[in-house]
Amino acid sequence: MADHRPDWKQRATELNFEHRAFINGQYVGARDGRTFDCVNPANGTVLARVALSGNHEVEMAVAAARRAFDSGDWSGLAPRARATILKRFAALIREHNDELALLETLDMGKPIGDSSTIDAPGAAYCVDWYAEAIDKTPGEVAPVDPKLVGLVTREPIGVVGAIVPWNFPILMASWKFAPALAAGNAVIVKPSEKSPLSAIRLAALAREAGIPDGIFQVLPGDGETGKQLALHMDVDCIAFTGSTQVGKLIAGYAAQSNLKRTWLELGGKSPNIILPDCPDITKAARTAAAAIFFNMGEMCTAGSRLLVHEAIRDAFLAELKTAAQSWAPGDPLDPATSMGAIVDGRQFDKVMAYIGSAKADGATVLLGGSAARTDSGGWFIEPTVIDCPHPQVTVCREEIFGPVLSVLTFRTLEEAIALANDTEYGLAAAVWTANVSTAHQVARRLRAGTVWVNCYDEGGDMNFPFGGFKQSGNGRDKSLHALEKYTELKSTLIKL
Repeated sequence: MADHRPDWKQRATELNFEHRAFINGQYVGARDGRTFDCVNPANGTVLARVALSGNHEVEMAVAAARRAFDSGDWSGLAPRARATILKRFAALIREHNDELALLETLDMGKPIGDSSTIDAPGAAYCVDWYAEAIDKTPGEVAPVDPKLVGLVTREPIGVVGAIVPWNFPILMASWKFAPALAAGNAVIVKPSEKSPLSAIRLAALAREAGIPDGIFQVLPGDGETGKQLALHMDVDCIAFTGSTQVGKLIAGYAAQSNLKRTWLELGGKSPNIILPDCPDITKAARTAAAAIFFNMGEMCTAGSRLLVHEAIRDAFLAELKTAAQSWAPGDPLDPATSMGAIVDGRQFDKVMAYIGSAKADGATVLLGGSAARTDSGGWFIEPTVIDCPHPQVTVCREEIFGPVLSVLTFRTLEEAIALANDTEYGLAAAVWTANVSTAHQVARRLRAGTVWVNCYDEGGDMNFPFGGFKQSGNGRDKSLHALEKYTELKSTLIKL
């Protein structure tokens, strides 16, 4: 039987990298000629020199977005007409799945097996889902005085700036632009300078699908580009995913300017609690390994804090070490690779510094802790497990965004819940128990936007809202709740 699997390395050599901004329906370079290097983290080579969008490009994009929005060519379409175009967009993403997956893998180092089966298909699913949702969110007729007719409706908010992260470039971009477009807005996507290529390519597919010029634009650039969007007086909404530190800056820029609507999906330090009645220690250990080592640990929901009961600690850690062996770093273009490269040298140095700090804090490295594939020219780190003597160890407190798991031991359920909630974040959490009452009780007490029971990182379904408590942000991505973020409520009262 013929082997129809893609030859990813061959296909990578055939790619052409579009490197310009997409403004008002066409690709354009930066007027001042500035660029930044887009680097393959697996070998350190430069993939492309990408246009660095400056003030001129930001002004052009915002002006085009405003004109396009005010024209009504998109916001004024019948819901079914918008849905048809977005479904065509989703179909084009599927048609170009392998190309988009390659761009993700080459750009930020994730395994091709993930980018081709999770990231790119997930973006298509997201666009499709919101296309289907457009005409299923009716308004209200308010119960008022019989002499009045009272309507409560939702209208698109206007010009939306979507500042998206580098760890899931196409997927998390879709979580912003899909509901924003579905609601009738004009969207300007600012991808991370670490991984801009898939968003740039998506712009051409959006135009091919029939999205009007000015409604979907992409501005590759750095933090200054994002700052200009957040400060712009004619941007009505900023949706940001990234670190809590930068999220606070974004919120400040919104306050300094026009008090634009601001939605922030920020950091996490998620606890994974293993109770003594854990129903399957082997399965739980394998899941705990995947929770931190998937996507090289570069996940805001990573299960980076393992809280394990003292009665099963030794048995659990033995299983965890075995499970971690399947996460050895490898060539991201090899379909057998489960863990790829760290996104760049700066992030690599940051993660290695955290590992060094743990040793200085008296913690014990149980597994890994070193660089890997050092002859590749890229940035790889071994899956690392650190046993921490107390919860004040830095690696237990701060978001690392790398394949580093901190382990804490507890004695009682109350202690476990206190440890889990002892963080400035509140994005996700998990608990493993055979007792359904305990599961419900713990889930209610965990201060997190998502709680998994006897699993981790399940629920790729768009019906579940995604976001966090505390300094993990505000608002929600995914689900119908995300549509609400990109609309304004209007009350209309008509006297009969």
